[in-house]
Amino acid sequence: MSIDELRKEFQAALASARTAEDLQNARDRFVGRKQGLITALLKAVSAAPADERRALGGSANALKQEFEEAWRARSAVVEAGAAPPDALDVTLPGRVPRIGRRHALTQVRERIESIFAAMGYAVIDGPELEDDWHNFEALNMPPDHPARDMQDTLYLGAPLPSSDGRREATLLRTHTSGMQIRHMEAHPPPVRVISPGRVYRRDNFDATHTPMFTQVEGLVVDEGITLGDLKGTLRAFAERLFDPNVKTRFRPSFFPYTEPSAELDVGCFNCDGAGCALCKQSGWLEVLGCGMVHPAVFEAVGYDADRYTGFAFGIGIERLALRFYGLDDIRTFYENDLRFLEQLPL
Repeated sequence: MSIDELRKEFQAALASARTAEDLQNARDRFVGRKQGLITALLKAVSAAPADERRALGGSANALKQEFEEAWRARSAVVEAGAAPPDALDVTLPGRVPRIGRRHALTQVRERIESIFAAMGYAVIDGPELEDDWHNFEALNMPPDHPARDMQDTLYLGAPLPSSDGRREATLLRTHTSGMQIRHMEAHPPPVRVISPGRVYRRDNFDATHTPMFTQVEGLVVDEGITLGDLKGTLRAFAERLFDPNVKTRFRPSFFPYTEPSAELDVGCFNCDGAGCALCKQSGWLEVLGCGMVHPAVFEAVGYDADRYTGFAFGIGIERLALRFYGLDDIRTFYENDLRFLEQLPL
C-alpha cells in the first residue's frame, strides 16, 4: 500500500471515529507496534535499496507524524462532544420503576374516613402529646377511676400547663378521644366528627398487642340524638365496610365516657357464622366500642346536658384490619415484608 493510500485510509478512519474506542482501534491499526500499517512501512525502510532508503524513511516518518497530529486533533473533537460520565444515555432501554402503594393499615384508615365523610363527618386531628385533663378527667375518668388501670398509660416527665393555669401530667395519648374534648371546647353543637390517629399504651409487642397503634374515634352531638341513631349509623358503616348483607349485633359493655355502652360485632365472614379459629368458634367478630355520651362529659366541656345528647364510638384499625384480612398476628403489619404487604389490597 502506497503512502498516499495509507494517508487516505487513516484520514477516513479518523473522520468516522465517534468514540474513544474508535480512536484506539484506529491507532492500533496504523501505528500499533506489531501490526500497524505505518509501523510496517517504517520497518520496510531497512529492506529498501540503499539509494531509496533516505527518501522512503523521510516519507514514512512524515506520514507517522501526520497521523499522530490528526489523531490528537480528532481525539479532542470526540472528547469535547462526549457525554459526561454520569450523563443519561438515552439510547439505553428504559427501566420499569417499582410502583409504590399505601400501607394496608393506611388503606383501612382511608376507607373508614371515606365512609364517614360520605355521612357528613369532618375529619379532625390533634396532638399525640396530651394532658391528663383531655385524656382522662374530661372523659369522666378521675384520678382514682379503675378505668385508668386499663389504659396502661405512658407518662412523661414534664407537666403541661392547662387552660386554667394548673400544671397537668404529660402523657402520650391512650386514645384519640381527647380530640373530641378539644373540639367540643372550641365548637358549640351540633358536632359530627371523627378523629383518626396514633395512640400509645404500655403493652407488650405480641400477636394481638402493640405499644403504638391507630384508632378512629367518632362523635355526634345535637338535640334529640338517640341510641337508635347510633345503631343505625354503625349498621350502615358495617355494611359499607364489609358487605351489604353483613350481620351485626350490639353487646352491652362499659366505658366511663358513655352510658349506656356497647360493643358492635359483625358476623364472621370467614366461616359465615358457623365458628372458626378467626372468630374463636363464636361466629362473631368484635369491631368497635360505642355508646351514648355520658352527661359528665358534656358538663366538662360546658354543653347543656339537659338539652343535648350524643353518641361516640372508637375503632381500633389494627384489630379491624386483622378481621378484615383474616389474619391472626398484628405484628405482620409492622415487619415491612413487601411480599406480604403486596398481597393485601383493600
